[in-house]
Parts: sequence; structure tokens; C-alpha cells
Amino acid sequence: LSPGAKMGCFTFIKVMMILFNLAIFLSGGALLGVGIWVKVDGESFVKIFGPLSSSILQVVNVSYLLIVIGAILLVIGFLGCYGAQKESKCLLMTFFSVVLIIFIAEVAAAVVALVFTGLAETLLSGLVTPLLKEQYGMNTTFTEIWNVTMTKVHCCGLNNYTDFNNSYFYEKHSSYPMQCCDMVDRGIATSCHPHLCGCLLQGCFKQILEEIRTNAGVAGGVAAGIAALEIAAMAVAMYLYCQLDKK
Repeated sequence: LSPGAKMGCFTFIKVMMILFNLAIFLSGGALLGVGIWVKVDGESFVKIFGPLSSSILQVVNVSYLLIVIGAILLVIGFLGCYGAQKESKCLLMTFFSVVLIIFIAEVAAAVVALVFTGLAETLLSGLVTPLLKEQYGMNTTFTEIWNVTMTKVHCCGLNNYTDFNNSYFYEKHSSYPMQCCDMVDRGIATSCHPHLCGCLLQGCFKQILEEIRTNAGVAGGVAAGIAALEIAAMAVAMYLYCQLDKK
């Protein structure tokens, strides 16, 4: 290629790098804002986005997750956009390093998720089950979110109905939550017990895990797309970095 063509190619890639990272920066700001909103007013988040959001809200702390992801995207977007605009080798290399670290972490997390699903269930059980015993029936927001989750996902507790044994709710009402009863018998029974309800639903973790497995193809496609974008971003950043030595 002629020097003019090379310069034109460099300029085009630089502009695309700026626009792409500007979009990432704005997306990060939006996620950060949503994360703060969920932290301040979680009930409105559940009402607007429905049962799926309430299910996710029990497995991870959505507000902190969104805040962290939003902050990371803000940093990445700034490094990529400003680094390309100012043609700063330091910022471009920092951008490359941050994206590479995130890419490696995602691959490691995917491997861990596939191999150690049982361990994840054990850890979640150790964290969530004590909260169910202490907060369900006492904390209004926590109780409402779990009621929506158990009703819409057709599940009971994190593992099963025994998560409510010796809980604040059971000691107060001498009964399991009505959401744990079989849908057919719920209109008949005035309290929820195995011998009255006939069937106590399985735990929410298993139900959510089944949903994830059912939609594994979609999730895998999204993950592959994100990985491809990250690889492309690293390749472009390295191209700009190397071309700056030749200018």
C-alpha cells in the first residue's frame, strides 16, 4: 500500500476505535446508573422487569454487579476512546492489558462454571439459606422478591422447602410459605405442609439452572460474540499501537 492508503487505513481504524469505545463508555454509564437505581429502589426494578429480574436478584446482588460492570466499561471506554484520539501508546497498551485480563477472567469463569456447578450451589446455599431463615417474613422487600420468584419460577427456597425449617417465618406461622405448595392445592389449603399440599416444589437454584441450560445456546452465542468483540478490540488497539511507531 502507498503511504497515503496506509494513512487512510490508520485514520479509518482510529475513528472506528473511538466510536466503538464511545459506545462502550456510554453503555457503562447507563449500567452504572441502573445499578445505583437497583441499589436505591429494588422493588421498582422487579416490577418493571418482571420475574426474571427477581430470580436473578436472589442469585447475585444485581445492584453491585451492575455498578462494577458499569465502572469497568467506563474505564475501558475511556482508555480506548481517549487513547485512540490522543494517539497515546501508554493508554492504548493499558486498554489492551485491561481487555486481555477481562478476557482471561471470563474464560476462567466459564470453565469454573462448567466444572464446579456443584461447588457454586454449595456456596450459594451457605450464603442465601441463612438469609431466608432470618429475613423471609421479616424484611418486606426481601420477602416480596422471594414471593415473586417462587410464584413465577414455580420453586421453593434456594434448595427446597427445608430451607425454611427453623426459620423466622416457620416459627411465626408454623407453616411454609404458600408459594411452596402445589399450584393445584394452594386454593384449598390454609397452610403449607407436606401432608396438606401434596407436593412441595423443588428449589429455585435448580429451576434457574434448568432455565440456563435450556437457553445455553443463546447464552453461548452471546458469550462468543462478546469474546469476538474483545479479541477484535485488542487486535485494533495493538495495530494502532504498532502503527504509531511508524508515523
